[in-house]
Amino acid sequence: MVNILGISAFYHDSAACLVRDGEILAAAQEERFTRKKHDAGFPRRSIEYCLKSGGIQVEDLSFVVFYDKPLLKFDRLLRTYLAFAPRGLNSFLASMPLWLGGKLFLKRTLRKELLALDSSRVGKLKAPILFTEHHESHAASAFYPSPFESAAVLCVDGVGEWATTSAWIGDRENLTPLWEIAFPHSIGLLYSAFTYYTGFKVNSGEYKVMGLAPYGEPRYVQAIYDHLLDIKADGSFRLNMDYFDFCTGDRMTNKKFDALFGGPPRTPESTLTQREMDLARSIQDVTEEVMLRLVRTLHKETGKSNLCLAGGVALNCVANGRIAREGLFHNIWIQPAAGDAGGAVGAALRAAHLMTGRPRSCAATDSMRGSFLGPRFGSREVEQFLNAMDAPFQRMALDELYPAIARFLAEGKIVGWFSGRMEFGPRALGGRSILGDPRNPKMQSIMNLKIKYRESFRPFAPAVLSDRVHDYFDLSMESPYMLLVAPVRAERRLPLTPEQKALWGIERVNTPRSDIPAVTHIDYSARIQTVHSETNPGFYKLLKAFEALTGCGVLVNTSFNVRGEPIVCTPEQAYRCFMRTEIDVLVFEDLVLEKAAQSQAPDKTDWREEFTLD
Repeated sequence: MVNILGISAFYHDSAACLVRDGEILAAAQEERFTRKKHDAGFPRRSIEYCLKSGGIQVEDLSFVVFYDKPLLKFDRLLRTYLAFAPRGLNSFLASMPLWLGGKLFLKRTLRKELLALDSSRVGKLKAPILFTEHHESHAASAFYPSPFESAAVLCVDGVGEWATTSAWIGDRENLTPLWEIAFPHSIGLLYSAFTYYTGFKVNSGEYKVMGLAPYGEPRYVQAIYDHLLDIKADGSFRLNMDYFDFCTGDRMTNKKFDALFGGPPRTPESTLTQREMDLARSIQDVTEEVMLRLVRTLHKETGKSNLCLAGGVALNCVANGRIAREGLFHNIWIQPAAGDAGGAVGAALRAAHLMTGRPRSCAATDSMRGSFLGPRFGSREVEQFLNAMDAPFQRMALDELYPAIARFLAEGKIVGWFSGRMEFGPRALGGRSILGDPRNPKMQSIMNLKIKYRESFRPFAPAVLSDRVHDYFDLSMESPYMLLVAPVRAERRLPLTPEQKALWGIERVNTPRSDIPAVTHIDYSARIQTVHSETNPGFYKLLKAFEALTGCGVLVNTSFNVRGEPIVCTPEQAYRCFMRTEIDVLVFEDLVLEKAAQSQAPDKTDWREEFTLD
């Protein structure tokens, strides 16, 4: 039995993954346990969960694999500072203590942290500590779990050690690099520069820029091409570094960038103007063009019919949708945790094939288990917690549960859905979800403002029965991980009145555009999750019950959290979110809580999260 622990840490989105004999057993992000969004620290609690899930101790590990190579990253930092000297001296002096204090000697740090997980077994870490390159981890996370025996692989992110974009060929257990684009030339960092400039937080606000883009016009596309980005026909590109500060300072852009786009960056939380909407649309269009050119080149060079994607830019589901509609590749598979968290999966799987010689087997579906790789909690522990809260609940037989929750949804109520294992990756897929009726034209604004406490323009995703996706959307392939955007079918769209056509910008947000208005963005698009009975039978049955009641095979599905917090992990976190928002109904497996029956505020107790994992 070969147990391999993959680790991603110390930059952002720390995570751990346990692979046994080539099979993914468990994976989780540290933020879900610490409640610190994008937690970059050593993923102690994630590792503890993975080890417990596998029934092993640290001493039982065969290999520990880190998702990038710190010495190469340090080399890049030194060379960058030297190239831009004397600019960036203060930034250099600030970063050196972090490296000299631990990052540069990461093997020692990892060994110390792993041994500290069980003080009674100090000195019992037998596993060698290995390192993969950052984009190698991304490529492995994209190809090895995919259902393809052979595929082209494209990884696009901000930066790893040096690579910002890389192309690979996957063939059985072999993963061969083709070419790469090196730092500082990065489409991920270019997108993040616009994220920063439009007043959102880098490494978390990119989703907001993507959601804001349809409200704008591509007014700045030519300025980007003329001044910031030199792109070739094959998709290769270079940035004009005269406009950026990310190499030498703590700002993404500089005064020259400000002058090009008419002023300083938007102050965070200030009113969005048409300029920000137009900037968002422009950088989204440019990013899509770069991605399209890259995949065209990769298809021409490899002749493969399958494509795998990973890296933070692969979470741009609008660009992914454009690639799918291009039709070059018959099948596309995207790692559901495409950012740095997924590097833990890739690192472990890469070692599973390189170090053990284990052959790779392919199945009709991928090996990510629907991305339900996190903790689950037993009914006994949940009931114990609810009793400690004096929280009234009803236990329902499953044949009664799904129709009852479907009725709540059809009545316009909002449901917190806590079922099975927690999702791995940034999307809620029916394990830790908030659900609503997509036919309700007020549902988007209600969920944004009263549940999520976030910007009104943010769109919501439809979860649709896999066998009915073509009834609602123009999508030619499955999208189980909510990573493809596709148009709503023309026959479902609603004509706009002259008054509605005259609206501009954010004014358009509450205009119904289809018979499922809560999940139809203003450009008639939707970020789709196809729900399959094989990977999430309970969520599938709920959708079937809602379909039987209403004729609609779609639900609004958004993550179970409020703005600024990670998705909930434990029953306590779910209950507190339920009590502090306007969620009407909370479902823990077969236990149902109605808000109207609750009386006690959740923060009046001293309950501690002590649960036994199933």
